[in-house]
Amino acid sequence: MSRVCQYGGQAVIEGVMMRGPKELAIAVRKEDDSIVIEERPIKSITDKLKFLKWPFLRGVIVLFESMIIGIQALTFSANQAVEEEEEELSNWELGLTIAVALVLGILLFVVAPTTIARFLYFIDNVYLLNFLEGLVRISIFLLYVTLISRMKDIQRVFQYHGAEHKVIHAYEYEEELTVENVRKYSTLHPRCGTSFLLIVMVIMIFLYSFLGKPGLLVRIVSRIALLPIVAGISYEIIKLSGKYSRHPLMKIIIAPGLWLQKLTTREPDDAQIEVAIKALKAILPEEKTVKTEEQVAI
Repeated sequence: MSRVCQYGGQAVIEGVMMRGPKELAIAVRKEDDSIVIEERPIKSITDKLKFLKWPFLRGVIVLFESMIIGIQALTFSANQAVEEEEEELSNWELGLTIAVALVLGILLFVVAPTTIARFLYFIDNVYLLNFLEGLVRISIFLLYVTLISRMKDIQRVFQYHGAEHKVIHAYEYEEELTVENVRKYSTLHPRCGTSFLLIVMVIMIFLYSFLGKPGLLVRIVSRIALLPIVAGISYEIIKLSGKYSRHPLMKIIIAPGLWLQKLTTREPDDAQIEVAIKALKAILPEEKTVKTEEQVAI
């Protein structure tokens, strides 16, 4: 890998959202087979409060801002894919959507595993108890992903997820962004959000081991309270995994996350790769320079 990449993305409904340091682009394939592209600036609270860019703090901010951007991108893509009049979410609708998503996520991946682990309290070893709770949490996550992957619409989203990864790989290796060049790359990428979630669950096992063996309510509350710390640590690890993905030790660390991505990515077709390419090109400075020069020439 010869280029340090500051770009990442997300699969949306019949398309891909690509995000750079200062702007993002959403490319969506419409019913008439045309591709619509929406470019938007990225406004982050870290631009005003610089200390929020510090390591271990920035991960929490990135997580929340990514949720906001992701929901907005999904809303835009859903409207474009079915050719309906676009409706932007109001602030309270966006806030409510994020709140519901967080509550459901906490119930499914924090409260449920912790409650199940309560039945294992006959185990005296705290480390073993937390390890088993972690296995329950990971098992629930794998079951959840496996079940939703059976849905036809989700399979399409997973194909666009694979297309997004392929395009990022090609860009990192300084390939010309054509369908033919992109097609040969893997659908798995170390900086994927799926890998991030797995890292979160592993960090939970280690961090929660220091909390001892409290009652169920305290156990649940303490786990929720430590989630920002877990997110901060996990973000730093995922950044390192992208930067040093060729290091032998890092290959071992990121391997489980790559295996897990086999559940959340699918091999895309050429039309889906084309959409992902257009999304990335829309935010690349070098592509914008070429467009400007062409306009001047005209």
